[in-house]
Amino acid sequence: MVLIDGKKTSQDIKNEIAFRVAEIKAKEGKIPHLAAVLVGSDGASHTYVNAKVKACEEVGFKSTLVRLDADVSEEQLLKAVEDINNDADIDGLIVQLPLPKHISVDKVTNKIKPEKDVDGFTPANVGRMTLNWPAYVAATPYGIIELLKRYEIETAGKHCVVIGRSHIVGSPMSILMGRNGYPGNATVTLTHSKTQNLPEICRSADILIVAIGKPEFVTGDMVKPGAVVIDVGIHRVEDASKKSGFRLIGDVKFQEVAEKASAITPVPGGVGPMTIAALLYNTLQSAEKKVFG
Repeated sequence: MVLIDGKKTSQDIKNEIAFRVAEIKAKEGKIPHLAAVLVGSDGASHTYVNAKVKACEEVGFKSTLVRLDADVSEEQLLKAVEDINNDADIDGLIVQLPLPKHISVDKVTNKIKPEKDVDGFTPANVGRMTLNWPAYVAATPYGIIELLKRYEIETAGKHCVVIGRSHIVGSPMSILMGRNGYPGNATVTLTHSKTQNLPEICRSADILIVAIGKPEFVTGDMVKPGAVVIDVGIHRVEDASKKSGFRLIGDVKFQEVAEKASAITPVPGGVGPMTIAALLYNTLQSAEKKVFG
């Protein structure tokens, strides 16, 4: 069984990006610049954004963090996004989710210039990805694609089952795995809450991508021997034996499934670290104008 190490792979990608930034600096070229907008005081959001800012420093990017109060109006947030859109020095813009309930995520997402949408959420980038055009692919799907590629996992002609149809992970993953290219050329089944006979469908998967958001949902009896299993989920559960008082688990019951899988991502240390690496890569692509020209 191969343990697909997202922590190491993400560090490899960051090292590659840092090398490219050093080359750019030596030529006195444009240093990639990522801006993040953080609304409110959600603890998890602060942790994620701080990790992104730290990662920018690690690879030599410039970064800007715009903090707004939770009671900021939708109009004020849209104005902040517009200001960043109009700042020629900023290459990438992310608005950290979730947003307060009085703000429309769709309106904010649609306000971001596609050329700066390094999260890959705007309709323009989703459409370009669907057409297999150059696009900023959402960070988690991009990270999964890189893991499959760097571990040389065969995808052509394989049956790939995706559990979960979110716009952020499940739906784009199904498109990417079915596209004409590598990784891709798989026969894809996209499953969701209304799918019948889900365990049976899972057992037919050569590649199982689990993004359902339910702790340890996939058990050993749902996986066929030799399958490749990608676990996107991450959940905190109480654990008195840990200093922190909790441990992290995924959407897959790891020990049971690992015994049957040919390759599997752990939680933590699998897909999670790849999301920031993907965000940095998209920002580098934006700075070098390799997607939209």
